[in-house]
Amino acid sequence: MNNPKNAIQYLFFFLAALGGVSASTLYSQDSAGFTPGALKTTEPAENVSLPSLFSDNMILQRNRYVPIWGTAEPGGVVEIAIAGRRKSTVVGPDGNWRVHMNPLPAGGPHTLTVKGQEIQTFENVLSGEVWLASGQSNMEMPLAGWGQINNYEEEIAKSDFPEIRLFQAAHETSVLPRKELVAENGTWQICSPETIPEFSSTAYFFARHIHEHLGIPVGIIHSSWGGTVAEAWTSRNTLDAHFPEFRKQIASMIASAEKPENEEQFLNPAILQDSAALVSRDTGYLNGVAHWASEEFDDSGWDRMELPGRWEEAAHEALDGVVWYRKSLDLPENWHHDDLVLHLGPIDDSDITWFNGRRIGSTNGYNQPRSYGVPKSVVNDGNNTITVRVIDTGGGGGFWGRPGQLRLKNSAGDSLNISGPWKYRVAVPVISQRPNRPTVLYNAMIHPIIPFAIRGAIWYQGESNTGRAYQYRDLFPRMIRDWRINWGQGQFPFLFVQLANFMERNEQPVESEWAELREAQLMALSEPNTGMAVTIDIGNANDIHPKNKQEVGRRLALNARATVYGQNIAYSGPIYRNMQKLDGNRIRISFDHVNGGLQARGGELKGFAVAGNDRTFHWAEAEITGDDVVVYSPDEPDPVAVRYGWSANPDCNLYNGAGLPASPFRTDNWPGVTEGNN
Repeated sequence: MNNPKNAIQYLFFFLAALGGVSASTLYSQDSAGFTPGALKTTEPAENVSLPSLFSDNMILQRNRYVPIWGTAEPGGVVEIAIAGRRKSTVVGPDGNWRVHMNPLPAGGPHTLTVKGQEIQTFENVLSGEVWLASGQSNMEMPLAGWGQINNYEEEIAKSDFPEIRLFQAAHETSVLPRKELVAENGTWQICSPETIPEFSSTAYFFARHIHEHLGIPVGIIHSSWGGTVAEAWTSRNTLDAHFPEFRKQIASMIASAEKPENEEQFLNPAILQDSAALVSRDTGYLNGVAHWASEEFDDSGWDRMELPGRWEEAAHEALDGVVWYRKSLDLPENWHHDDLVLHLGPIDDSDITWFNGRRIGSTNGYNQPRSYGVPKSVVNDGNNTITVRVIDTGGGGGFWGRPGQLRLKNSAGDSLNISGPWKYRVAVPVISQRPNRPTVLYNAMIHPIIPFAIRGAIWYQGESNTGRAYQYRDLFPRMIRDWRINWGQGQFPFLFVQLANFMERNEQPVESEWAELREAQLMALSEPNTGMAVTIDIGNANDIHPKNKQEVGRRLALNARATVYGQNIAYSGPIYRNMQKLDGNRIRISFDHVNGGLQARGGELKGFAVAGNDRTFHWAEAEITGDDVVVYSPDEPDPVAVRYGWSANPDCNLYNGAGLPASPFRTDNWPGVTEGNN
């Protein structure tokens, strides 16, 4: 046995036969071309199966050893062949097998053959760049459907790109890591006007840009879920090791999974799609009549909730279904017998609203502010009652607008604030997938993808973590490291989107949860091989899902072209580097990524504020001097801190010569509004 590879080969078989080591595990280390298929001592494997990620039309990562794996009856041989490359392995005692195929250059189409006792073939396989796209609703937002991005009909019509391939993961949760990824469409899809409408718009525009500029096939594995938190996308090992605040919940989840009878009080989520069945189970109705909306109904035993606020924030973390709200109020005398307008802000997902028992309106749409006319004939001189029945089919539920949006107005335009405490009761409790629990999305929608060979990941998430932005400073980088460690493919590129501008603009400098979350994202650039697309200029004050996903995808792709593919292009807007105190009340701010010089878009430079030691911020004048910005304010003679774009929806306009916006930042490290929130 002079050949050392043969010696190692027989040793592997010997160890596997003893049962101490899985042969499939041993061969998973085969990254140097070791091919045990020459041995004919074992019969072809029975019942060979591969995960859903392997199908016709798939894309395999180019220029990299590609893991291919599956299950079969133990002890049999599985042989894989593609483009003249061939490998085989023995199925381990645990029924698992894996090989690493030698690298392929970009191209195709190829046929992938998997041979056991039967032969499976996968046709039209390409080799190119594979990216994972994940996050919450802004990553999930499709071109059409509920998304309807800018020019979506035109974009769909011109989406014929046969070398872009799409894989859509279904929404699934799991308390424990799964092996199999559930595919929404069952297989990889070829990008076309027929397949693209419901796919992630951000991921598509990213892929299209890469494909057009590199001229090679691009595959996207899209696995995201709207309204979800980062800890749901992180493994138990990482959360247990670094975030003790999640340990109790994870342990409780595992205990509940072992005792499914604990959840028998919750109805099947399918009932939410059947309005008649929903009413029949709704305790707010009696013989088809909404008796909870009656003026005479006694709600003294109901719980209280501060509105606006999603009910997940009020101890109903995993709840979907139907919740009723009631509020009683006395109106000013001059409002009696006047026509009124009731404003409730946006409600997630749909509502029916009554005033003193009279139905005054209903709306279906989570992002539509509600405004209902109240005829004077139903307005009482004394006490008046507002009743709102809310149906939520998934994700967050309830009132989620701003306090100023909940108001009652009379015909003269006078306004009465009705935010604050409301009474509520759960009428139809449904727990569907409960995605906002630690680890459950990682287990069901990320873990089954591992170890599929990818180039990197793109990520758009953070809106659901804004209230815990300080925690996100640690949670987000830990999640990135978590994926990289578990994937075992090194520090693969991880590119993410900084949150866009959203909500009402503030007249004066403010503290801001959204600004702190963007700061946490900015800080994540300290992780190696990361990149950030700034979108502070393309959001929408009234819509958390801005429509210009073309630019989001392009900015992510600029990061990839420069940092992953080595192209000499500008890929980032200005990033704060340092500050220097000048004479008097002036401070100089220096930046990285000026790329052709700083510029103010649309007029004079704005968005800067300064503060002294009293920590009170004042709007500042700002001037571009070369590659720096000098700021000052007549209201602050001795400034010590500068902030830029520091609010949920800032009015800021600093760009570089490449037309990319500057990231919001602050120079101080004073305590923020989310510090200590877990």
